[in-house]
Amino acid sequence: MRTVTATQMARNAGEVLDAVATRGETVVVERNHAAIARIVPAEPARTLRQVLDAIHPMLTPSQAAGWLKASRARGFGEPVRDPWA
Repeated sequence: MRTVTATQMARNAGEVLDAVATRGETVVVERNHAAIARIVPAEPARTLRQVLDAIHPMLTPSQAAGWLKASRARGFGEPVRDPWA
């Protein structure tokens, strides 16, 4: 685990973030010799399909069919739109 001061973080933010993103490093930021933040790599994003595939085995076939029917009736089958676009 790498440790940087708040000043080093401010001066080298791009380098520190690259180390976290590309090499998976965890970086602790200190101010006055006390840890104030920890920067860790983000967890990989999962698609809706991956989430549903993980849930599906927990349901019986009839429960899954009922859930799918109810979700489609409520409009969950529509494509996701970017609210900021």
